[in-house]
Amino acid sequence: MNGAWQPGALDGVWRRKLEFHADDRGAFAEIWRESWTEGLSSLVPGAMMRQGNLSRSHARVLRGMHMHERQADLWIVLEGRAFVALVDLRAALADGGPVTSETIEADPGETLFLPEGIAHGFYAREPLTLLYLVTNEYDGKDEHGFAWDDPTAGVPWPDSEPIVSARDAEAPSLEALVETLRPPQQTSGR
Repeated sequence: MNGAWQPGALDGVWRRKLEFHADDRGAFAEIWRESWTEGLSSLVPGAMMRQGNLSRSHARVLRGMHMHERQADLWIVLEGRAFVALVDLRAALADGGPVTSETIEADPGETLFLPEGIAHGFYAREPLTLLYLVTNEYDGKDEHGFAWDDPTAGVPWPDSEPIVSARDAEAPSLEALVETLRPPQQTSGR
């Protein structure tokens, strides 16, 4: 998977693996190039990164599940291993269709592009450092979440009692989130 973007199991999710060059001193890897953005933009129009963030998590921390309406994420695992959960909410939000999910084991160098409408979260199997670039500057207005352990999402988390934030512990059900975000159904009048 080195070098080129490869499709994930969910439509619009893309993966690539960084190339590490190691010697007696340690290792070196390029984590981002503008030409990679151009390559991604040919797959996902408008995917220009506008903000970078760094997340550090202790082992057993679970962050998620959340999604953005108008922001795509590009995750780069720098250190540690993560169990990544992705839940496609696009059909459910559009017309009440089913949700589909994918899980990924992400090691250092794993790079994931996550489009709008894909809810995402991760569990740190060990101390984890994640760099993520996003297509919009953060303002929080388009970020929504649901309970990490909601059975409708069908995510087989590796830990039934992870360390979660108060916000994640109090997140609504997946059904409640979808009902809140789905546009009102149009009725045909005669």
